[in-house]
Amino acid sequence: MDLNSPLFDRIRIKPTCEDAAGSTGPACERPGCTQPGLHRAPKGRRQEGQYWRFCMEHVREYNASYNYFAGMNDAAVQAFQKDAVIGHRPTWAMGVNGAAREAASPGAKPAAGNRDWDYVDPLGILRAAGVAPDRPGAKRAEPPRPRHSAPVRKALDVMGLDESADAAAIKAQYKVLVKRFHPDANGGDRSFEDRLRDIIRAHDTLRAAGLC
Repeated sequence: MDLNSPLFDRIRIKPTCEDAAGSTGPACERPGCTQPGLHRAPKGRRQEGQYWRFCMEHVREYNASYNYFAGMNDAAVQAFQKDAVIGHRPTWAMGVNGAAREAASPGAKPAAGNRDWDYVDPLGILRAAGVAPDRPGAKRAEPPRPRHSAPVRKALDVMGLDESADAAAIKAQYKVLVKRFHPDANGGDRSFEDRLRDIIRAHDTLRAAGLC
């Protein structure tokens, strides 16, 4: 291999200053500098997200003298550092939040059940599901229990009644169904005997439960 070949003169690991000067891109924003501004430098407090464009020499010079807290007194610096611990998010005393302040405002409606706490549920999902929040002393709402036992509910269903039916409604419905499905009312046709038998059995169940 000929080390004196002119091909080796074209191989460069790092571009020279002349190559950098001729490259495309934003110019360095330091007055009087003609080098490309390939490096960003933050503009400072109250200009977050905005940057200067400098060449390598001037970005190093800028960073050496950069001070985010320039113009702030010691108290302001300490307050900023304290807020930085919580990401500059608003805080309030324990037990006090936006919902509590609204509840305490004049004309505000009292919370359900005279609660001294509340939780945000704009869609009513937790209330619809009967879910109580995880708070000391909070009780989980229980789903409503069936009014009658399973056999009674089945007997009411056979007779075409719901759980709100009283004794008078059960007796009236029983008379109507017996008259409709009795063979004598169908010209001696006994094809409805099974249906009639279920109705009589259901009526006996309701009577045994004390509903009629």
